Amino acid sequence: MNPLRQLSEHGQSYWLDNLTRDALESGELLRRVQDEGLRGVTSNPKTFHDSFLKGAHYDKQLESAVAQGRSTSEIYELLMVNDVQRACDTLRPVYDTTGGLDGYVSLEVSPYLARDTEGSIAEAERLARSVERPNLMIKIPGTKAGVEAVERLLVRGLNVNITLLFSVERYLEFAGAYRRALEARQRAGKSVSDVHSVASFFLSRIDVLVDKQLSERARDERPSPAGPPPSELLGKAAIANAKLAYQAYKASIGDARWLTLAQAGASPQRLLWASTGTKNRAYRDVMYVEPLIGKDTISTMPEETIAAFADHGIVAETLEQGVPEAREVMSALERLHIDFRAVAEQLENEGIQKFIEPFDEVVKTLDERRSKLRASAK
Repeated sequence: MNPLRQLSEHGQSYWLDNLTRDALESGELLRRVQDEGLRGVTSNPKTFHDSFLKGAHYDKQLESAVAQGRSTSEIYELLMVNDVQRACDTLRPVYDTTGGLDGYVSLEVSPYLARDTEGSIAEAERLARSVERPNLMIKIPGTKAGVEAVERLLVRGLNVNITLLFSVERYLEFAGAYRRALEARQRAGKSVSDVHSVASFFLSRIDVLVDKQLSERARDERPSPAGPPPSELLGKAAIANAKLAYQAYKASIGDARWLTLAQAGASPQRLLWASTGTKNRAYRDVMYVEPLIGKDTISTMPEETIAAFADHGIVAETLEQGVPEAREVMSALERLHIDFRAVAEQLENEGIQKFIEPFDEVVKTLDERRSKLRASAK
């Protein structure tokens, strides 16, 4: 059996970390669902940027929107929403057969709203009305401002994907928001079984930054503190952090408050492993997939990682292996004066900026093409 399909035997879902119109129109997305067991898709401003700038798939819809007198921002949203609607329809059978556990397509609010609670809520609700599909998940960045936004959106019945999570501490804030939202729905006499959420931990970006700091420590001529030398910790921080996040997840669904919700039909807020493409070519190309296979999780992968895992991925129940070693890795980083809270904060800021840049580029390109089409129509 294809290793991608084997993941489900261990309670893990495989999602695609890219949504393109080319995959929709060529039938490639449907093929992945039928042949590979794909169970979800995520999108963001970067993936839409890459899709829009590739080929001529958007030309006719763009020309029609310009002829209708739509603004640049309206056209941007129209094109993006159309992609998401089509992807939702493709994944709808998965959503139906899994009882709403899988089959989702994630759509992100503007990166400019990452620290704007009210703005995030307003845009999330507008996007949900535009897409109008039950298997839509709205992506909200895992900032401080996002905690309240996520809680209020869940209370209102929207499915939410919390993105750009890097620390266990911040994740626990969102786990609390999910539980409070479901409890609020229960008190109001609303269903808790038809609202779902995932918490997306980003992986490879952690190692890129921490490895840089470890390399700096390795060049330091001063004696190292007790513990492994910095060179032995390279490429280990992200997996260690993820394994500890899963232990925190297990604790969060083990108390009486959660059990009460579970008895009423609530589903856990699953952990989603994101940024699973290996950025350092010296590392194994499936290093962010193989060690994190376990129950109630999602692995979302780009095409390159999907191909690698399908070819030579090893499937086993690995997520709860090496937890003591994971704790030691994080302790060793602390002894080397690598502040993981500061790492998480830096990565959060960089992550937001990495979405702002492609967002701005697409809007600029759209505006230029809109202006040319309007001029040629005169």
